Amino acid sequence: MPEAPDLEVIKDYLNDRVKGTVIEAARVLRPTVLRPLAGNLAEDLPGTSLELFRREGKFLLCQLSGDRWLAINPMLTGAVQYCEPKARVYKRTSFVLELDNGMELRYLDDRQMGMVYYVDSEQLDGIYRLEKQGVDVLAGQSFDDFRAGLKKFRGEVKGVLTRGSFVSGIGNAYSDEILFAAGISPFRKVGTLKDEELERLHRQSRIVVEDAIGVLRERVGDNIHVKIRDFLKVHGKGGEPCPVCGGNISQLNANQRLTNFCRRCQPGMLNRN
Repeated sequence: MPEAPDLEVIKDYLNDRVKGTVIEAARVLRPTVLRPLAGNLAEDLPGTSLELFRREGKFLLCQLSGDRWLAINPMLTGAVQYCEPKARVYKRTSFVLELDNGMELRYLDDRQMGMVYYVDSEQLDGIYRLEKQGVDVLAGQSFDDFRAGLKKFRGEVKGVLTRGSFVSGIGNAYSDEILFAAGISPFRKVGTLKDEELERLHRQSRIVVEDAIGVLRERVGDNIHVKIRDFLKVHGKGGEPCPVCGGNISQLNANQRLTNFCRRCQPGMLNRN
């Protein structure tokens, strides 16, 4: 799942290279992901310019001329590709925008689980998940506001972090990284966290994301459709040595979600209720 670090880098990349270009043609190859609330993409988009890209939580938004928007929620396996027309068209490609600079902008989705909304400005606020997002992870929320906001939620801390309605932009991978950096078990109930733990969680939420953005800016290059996660400390590293204590990193798979953590560095009982 592309998260705040991935989408920040993709957003800036597209604003540098694609902003201001005009769509010459639009081809829909696999319409499953599309939510064309404002009209038909293949008919409407030719002649439209790409005005601005921005990120909101785990959404990538593209403002189009004519008061229209593309709102991309990549979910688990969605990705945006910017390439030459001769580049291989993957089977997972959902649609292709042919641009007047001779390049193409494509949306790919292995499992067709993402959602791409074509809407006007009035419809933008009603998009599912977009309208219920919490404060962005990079918004600079104060600790007092962070602590007060968390009191509204129950359950395990990882689930609350990834839900998006408390803080937006954090998904499965970076929740593992944030909790590892904060020394908090992903299975701790939020109501059991002490102020010192909340302070670490608040601080590391921003630090981990900002550090990851720095790494991705150096490594992504033109392959914005490729997800880079090998530099993460615990996520996806089940069975490998913990970079802090040397013990094995634990791994659990449940509900299509991978959770990695260190039992020594992140003490806490696994909730079996």
